[in-house]
Amino acid sequence: YVLLHHVMGELEGQQGAWGYVAGGMGALSQAIARSAAAHGAHIFAEKAVCHVLLGRDGQAQGVALQDGTEVKSKLVLSNASPQITFLELTAQEQLPKDFVQQIQQVDTHSPVTKINVAVDRLPSFLAAPNTRDGRPLPHHQCSIHLNCESTHLLHQAFTEATHGHPSSRPMIELCIPSALDPGLAPEGCHVVSLFTQYTPSVLAGGHSWDEQARNAYADTVFDCIEAYAPGFKASVIGRDILTPPDLERIFGLPGGNIFHGGMSLDQLYFARPAPSYSGYRSPIPGLYLCGSGAHPGGGVMGAAGRNAAKVALEDFKCL
Repeated sequence: YVLLHHVMGELEGQQGAWGYVAGGMGALSQAIARSAAAHGAHIFAEKAVCHVLLGRDGQAQGVALQDGTEVKSKLVLSNASPQITFLELTAQEQLPKDFVQQIQQVDTHSPVTKINVAVDRLPSFLAAPNTRDGRPLPHHQCSIHLNCESTHLLHQAFTEATHGHPSSRPMIELCIPSALDPGLAPEGCHVVSLFTQYTPSVLAGGHSWDEQARNAYADTVFDCIEAYAPGFKASVIGRDILTPPDLERIFGLPGGNIFHGGMSLDQLYFARPAPSYSGYRSPIPGLYLCGSGAHPGGGVMGAAGRNAAKVALEDFKCL
């Protein structure tokens, strides 16, 4: 289903097309922030939420920040994961026990390790070598999949991870955003985004990921790319390695799952985030879920947020 999910919708009339954000992904958040501010929104950055404020009637009344500040509101929309929203930020005694159990049972396992790479030259692939001028070619401006020549390779990579070992030939999805947006890197250099699978959250023997393990896995990934694009390893001048535990710790993604929960058939549509709660409303009146853990899931398409906003607006008119 994830493959189908990734080709839904369209971009500028082209079915299933993806787009890069000029200036990097952060520019999208900044654009949304500017639009919201222009319509009167107040944005507070680096203000961690401690819990959702509830009235005596159980209605959401705002949020309390970790610094003690209380922000009152008639409605609260949470873009955090269902686990953080309902298991950490909401008083458990105010939620139905079966709902809490359903949220606890959401599968958030993720085999993804993200590696951001800085290189001092454009990768040159054996299948389509670079031209003398070194300018990006059409394939540099697309997603390039490596180690995906057969389902056997993918199955082997998955099996290794289930035994606690990072894949020796991981599936690699390689993108070069700077091939389309040169401003992301100094002249002649590029940034390479690697979405890799499969890596376990906990290594064999119960060991945690450390710098040695992270770099060893990155070296394995670079070795694989080297087979397709000789000279890649020598071109690397910087690396940022984010394993599943890193993604959870830094971005608040349970299990490191970018979708706030697996996109499996038992966790989609009317069952996302839990049966009977796919309509963005929660058991707490006035508290809504609007992130990747809500229908229809993630993908930087804004569908969950748009749908949740429409539902919240309908309810707001009745207050």
